[in-house]
Amino acid sequence: MNRKVTANLLFAAVILAVIAVVIIIGLTKTDPEEVIQGETEATSYRVSSKVPGRIAEIRFEEGDRVKKGDTLAILEAPDIMAKLSQANAAYSAAKAIENKAQNGARKEQIQGAYEIWQKAKAGLELAKATYERAENLFKEGVIAAQKRDEAKANFDAMTATEKAAKSQYDMAINGAQQEDKAAARAQVERAKGAVSEVSSYIDEMVLIASADGEITEIYPELGELVGTGSPIMNISKTGDYWFVFSVREDYLPGIKVNDQKKVFVPALNKEVDVKITRMKNVGNFAAWKATKALDQYDLKTFEVQAKPLNQSEVDGICVGMSAVLKN
Repeated sequence: MNRKVTANLLFAAVILAVIAVVIIIGLTKTDPEEVIQGETEATSYRVSSKVPGRIAEIRFEEGDRVKKGDTLAILEAPDIMAKLSQANAAYSAAKAIENKAQNGARKEQIQGAYEIWQKAKAGLELAKATYERAENLFKEGVIAAQKRDEAKANFDAMTATEKAAKSQYDMAINGAQQEDKAAARAQVERAKGAVSEVSSYIDEMVLIASADGEITEIYPELGELVGTGSPIMNISKTGDYWFVFSVREDYLPGIKVNDQKKVFVPALNKEVDVKITRMKNVGNFAAWKATKALDQYDLKTFEVQAKPLNQSEVDGICVGMSAVLKN
């Protein structure tokens, strides 16, 4: 009997000891540190061309780092090269006419002016016929307004060209006056401007990096056609990184704009001092927790951006790397 009482007392003592330990642990246990995970982002820019063309060469791959001034890609556009030849020819013709105005017309020069005029007239007739066909097709809804407008612009240009050629021929017949000489010089400058314009388009066929950075995405494939303004690649600038976190509003206490915090970057295995630079509501379509069923309130999510106080602390970081904000 005594042994049974002793066993019961011992069992009760053990139970009381366990309960005491649990109570002590519960009273001394601290809440875990709130950890908010996000990722790395950076300012980026898109590389594109002002002229349509075919991708002839891509000199880098996704993930490569580039320097300002590096040649990223080269386009080829035979039609642009043809326009350059036309512009050079027009410049040569205008220059010859200017020389004729300055030196006086000879029989051969008069004949040459006449031939240029006839060529311009033929071009005008073709442009007129093309425009009339385009106008009819546009009215029938077969072609877009842009095609009609292009035909009209070409017709107007050829009209001006024909008039200019006719005036040059008349000048050769009548002899050049000071006004005619000035007009000839103006034609040369106009042709020179056309050459410069086409040359600038050719320069746009070589795509250059405007800032140091990392290529995050390349859109077209080699040999693919791209249109005017089509993005060729996306580059994240080096030295302009920040962290972005999606924070539910019940975790926002203690986080304010201009606050300084610490962010742990697992890939670098280091903590980085940051400054909260922006907080904004990401909208009802984003992560959202409904708690009205529990007689509480709905919890929305806010985007919190933090920028390193010293960009050199994140050397070697890449866009998309994880980041942990300790609050």
